[in-house]
Amino acid sequence: MRKVKRYFLEILPRLHQTQKLDFKNNNHVYCEFNKNAALNRFFYEKIGKDYSWKDRLIWSEKKWTEYLSNNFLKTYILKVKKSLAGFYELEYHKNKNEVELIQFGLLRKYRGRKFGSLLLQHVLCESKKLKCNRVWVHTCSLDHRHALKNYIARGFKIFKQEHVYIDN
Repeated sequence: MRKVKRYFLEILPRLHQTQKLDFKNNNHVYCEFNKNAALNRFFYEKIGKDYSWKDRLIWSEKKWTEYLSNNFLKTYILKVKKSLAGFYELEYHKNKNEVELIQFGLLRKYRGRKFGSLLLQHVLCESKKLKCNRVWVHTCSLDHRHALKNYIARGFKIFKQEHVYIDN
């Protein structure tokens, strides 16, 4: 068993000034409307192997399809030139008028090049369009060493911290 520190963060989009997105060199983010289970699985496996993402590794194709059938869940893909670079999943919780950032990450070769900051800014722009009360996310000590700093730099505030134990 390994002790992990988990952080829960939130931001109130209506109070946050979003910056203009600065995509260069044909880089862009788009919403994957086709609900492509293979694509979500690809990102989860490739990005997650560096950060101990394990929960979904046992999911069947049917489970992935069921998960993505949620009409309030959207997957956004970052492309650098024409190559897949990263993704995030947003789930809108209508009953609370809030958005949960469920998964967020970059493929290894795109880390350390400011794409994480750009992608997180995209999260905030998309959330602002929904006019939601808040956006929240959790990260942990196993995630990228700059993850927590990136959220805080974009205006997220920690509202809860806890220690959990996970299997190695």
